[in-house]
Amino acid sequence: MSTKEALSGLRVVDFGWAWAGAICGQILGDFGAEVIKVESRTRLDPMRQGRPIIGDKPDPEQNPISSNVNRNKLSLAVNLKKPEAVDLVRGLVGLSDIVVENMSVGVLDRLGLGYEDLKKVRPDVIMVSLPAAGRTGPLSSVRAYGPTITGLSGVDSLVGYENETPTGFQQPMADPNVGLHALLAVLAALRHRRRTGEGQYLESSQLQALMPLLGGAIAEYTMTGRVPGPQDNRRHGFGPYGTYACTGRDQWVSIAVATNDEWRSLCRAMGRPELVDDPRFSDSDLRFRNHHELDEVLTEWTSERSAEEVTELLQAAGVAAAPCLGVEGRFLNEHFRSREAYVPVTHPVLGAEFIYGTPWKLSRTPGRVQRRVPLLGEHNEYVARDLLGLSEDRIAALTASGALE
Repeated sequence: MSTKEALSGLRVVDFGWAWAGAICGQILGDFGAEVIKVESRTRLDPMRQGRPIIGDKPDPEQNPISSNVNRNKLSLAVNLKKPEAVDLVRGLVGLSDIVVENMSVGVLDRLGLGYEDLKKVRPDVIMVSLPAAGRTGPLSSVRAYGPTITGLSGVDSLVGYENETPTGFQQPMADPNVGLHALLAVLAALRHRRRTGEGQYLESSQLQALMPLLGGAIAEYTMTGRVPGPQDNRRHGFGPYGTYACTGRDQWVSIAVATNDEWRSLCRAMGRPELVDDPRFSDSDLRFRNHHELDEVLTEWTSERSAEEVTELLQAAGVAAAPCLGVEGRFLNEHFRSREAYVPVTHPVLGAEFIYGTPWKLSRTPGRVQRRVPLLGEHNEYVARDLLGLSEDRIAALTASGALE
């Protein structure tokens, strides 16, 4: 097996702000690219903020999300309000292959760091932007975060209880979703550059990256005129399909049955063979229509057993079932441990901590966690001296002026 990472030799300038851009840069780093995160002390990335884990004062080194999404990166801290800092970043781009950014539309252009500016110093540079709603169109300047995007996309309108107000995901799922879309675009652009020598500008809209999740709902509306809304824990063609209470405090099990054979297996495992021919549940369509009664039957059975017992019984019967693991249960789960879903790192402030591993298993060029999250500005001298060749006096002057933070 080769120990050379798939993307080694590539350098990435990462303006990733919050989560979306950070995910794209993180995966590039996981596969061996040198990713240099450009950040600032005067305007901290939200991933540098949050409650402290140790002590009671805010500390940009203690956000556990940053420990995950900014691992395998180097940190360059600059104040981009200083012209000399902008010049320094331009010089770094001249030595780099890829630029990732998800700032508000127009921010980098106004700083002189937009694509048209950067390709002057690196003609074959690949730059990817991850705007909320795109760089063009009526919503191009909309202010948004992850939950706002799921609302605007229409995804949130499908999440909740039937005939009630939508609850929405309440999670920034748009961020990691668009980060993966942007990553795919970058890899395609790298292939194009290898063939032609040409760089290019890429755009991956957070809003449009969510649209594929709505394919079924869009089809239903265009074909029938019906507007889909929240549908509880239900899915056409499945029954039962939901999460059911078990013994113990806040313990649940997820069960999904797709076929009549699986339904018969579930009934036998429950010790209720008479349910197979119950006129309310005899086929998947009836089980879907009568899901409230079906859920009551399932809950009566699961509530007398632990989630682990239900899972073991149903899995042995060939029925899809799994406990709803909390953070502790997931962390201690032997399957996750055996696959290195979490890996240990040593942080200079937090000490020993676990972060998520790489979910991709490549046989010859596996990604890996090579280094912990950098301290803010930890690699200023490396970038200025080793990459850009600046003298110690010049570095000291940039630091004294606040251009290097």
